[in-house]
Amino acid sequence: MIRAIDIVKDYPVKGGARRVLDHVSFEIGPGERLGVLGRNGAGKSTLVRILGGVEKPSSGRIERDMSLSWPLALHGGFHGSLTGLDNIKFVARLYDRPVDEVLDYVADFSELGRFLREPVKTYSSGMRARLAFGLSLAIDFDCYLIDEVIFVGDQRFHAKCRHELFEKRADRAIVLVTHDPHILGAYCNGALVLHGGRAKLFLDIGVALEVYAAL
Repeated sequence: MIRAIDIVKDYPVKGGARRVLDHVSFEIGPGERLGVLGRNGAGKSTLVRILGGVEKPSSGRIERDMSLSWPLALHGGFHGSLTGLDNIKFVARLYDRPVDEVLDYVADFSELGRFLREPVKTYSSGMRARLAFGLSLAIDFDCYLIDEVIFVGDQRFHAKCRHELFEKRADRAIVLVTHDPHILGAYCNGALVLHGGRAKLFLDIGVALEVYAAL
């Protein structure tokens, strides 16, 4: 189970603070798939970073009883001066996974070819997303944190991403930030709608989309 308990996040601004998340609480269990909806600036990415431990909340806490991926849209975890291959080796050792197996999987999935031997700082954002996505799938987690921007490239690669995540890992929990009602309806069994710093959980996707459309 992953539990967000009374999460508050404030950012300092001139003359005070801006509250992005205001006492947000929810939980997600094994195999559950939660969509996160909200307009730009609603706090979706902030919430995902807090869930993944990339940022700390101003108050409240996250309880994790399942292994949780890093946010798949996050590219800041790579060392830009190292090659893709060197970053893969580092992460494999960090998570105590067989280096050769992880290398083979990421090379095949990411389709980056010779670019894996180039410094990551030379990668486009799409190439970094492929590397991050491939690595997270190679490590294998109980719960994945996903931003729909990871669906990069052509339609064939989109289909490959969705097959790996939603079909081959149908038993895993997912937190998916999306603006696409079709993705939400196809792959999620609940939705969290963020607005004005507050969050409301819906188990009926249709109702969640109606509320989101009215914001």
